[in-house]
Amino acid sequence: MLKIASTDHLNRVALMMVPRIIAVVFGTLAVTSIQAMAETPATGPIPALAGKGLGWISAGGFLDPPPGTGHGPIKQHPAHPFHGNLDGPGQVTPTIGNIDDPVLKPWAAAQMQASNEEVLSGQRGLPFSAQGRCYPGGVPGQLLYPIEPMYFIQTLKEVWMIWQRDHMVRRIYLIDQHSEIVKPSWFGESIGRYENGELVVDTIGLSTRFSFIDNFRTPHSEKEHVVERYKISADGAMLEASVTVEDPDAFNAPLHMIKRWRKAANPGLETVCAENNGDHFSKNLFPIPEAKTPDFNASLLWLCSGCGARKCLL
Repeated sequence: MLKIASTDHLNRVALMMVPRIIAVVFGTLAVTSIQAMAETPATGPIPALAGKGLGWISAGGFLDPPPGTGHGPIKQHPAHPFHGNLDGPGQVTPTIGNIDDPVLKPWAAAQMQASNEEVLSGQRGLPFSAQGRCYPGGVPGQLLYPIEPMYFIQTLKEVWMIWQRDHMVRRIYLIDQHSEIVKPSWFGESIGRYENGELVVDTIGLSTRFSFIDNFRTPHSEKEHVVERYKISADGAMLEASVTVEDPDAFNAPLHMIKRWRKAANPGLETVCAENNGDHFSKNLFPIPEAKTPDFNASLLWLCSGCGARKCLL
């Protein structure tokens, strides 16, 4: 007699397998990556971004670039000062972007204003946050994912950036030219090269759906073009990215910003954003993404019974 495997059973089996898969990925590919990369033509040394158990944990938000570089990142509106969890005693306040920044095109400022008003009016208890509501963060917004580490895998043809939360993967192809036609997606199409000890990444083809360049919900158009330069500090303890965002349809000038991470010996773990991530305090939060159809048909996965020693278990 055949029985259909329960979805709960399948989910438990899948979850048990994930940490083992992660261990293989981080423990094998990452360790051998630097030797392999030595065969790739590069200008100067190749930064060792990957390693066994080597993670990078966010150290704050986007910072101003060096003086004279150009316009910095969008900041908190001066009329609504920000007070965070690390700012000492006091009420934590929401992120309210500076819609009066002259770098913003009118439509971008208006969209940010609408988002600000949702929170200031009390319609929503908290503004949209990609990391809080289980969405990919886009580029460069994904770089702001806090607390949990990100990892690198470096191979001959690709560099992978992997975030521990939901194991989101951004692929950087080590080629010198973008595809002729790029379909917009969460992380776009990223190509890269090594130059003077840095990983230089060029990204286009970024989707605009629930995609913002920062935590102030600063929007962009499909013309967004991002260049990132990753380098490790002289003492090896910090990773820094110099980021330039160009979008002639959204901004009147390029935006320049600095992002840093601290080195951490963190083995890759399994964390699932959607687990127990409900609106428990009735804040009218944005709903988390929900698939309308499953990725597979559970009714096609069977358990065999009555087969004696040949019993099949999934």
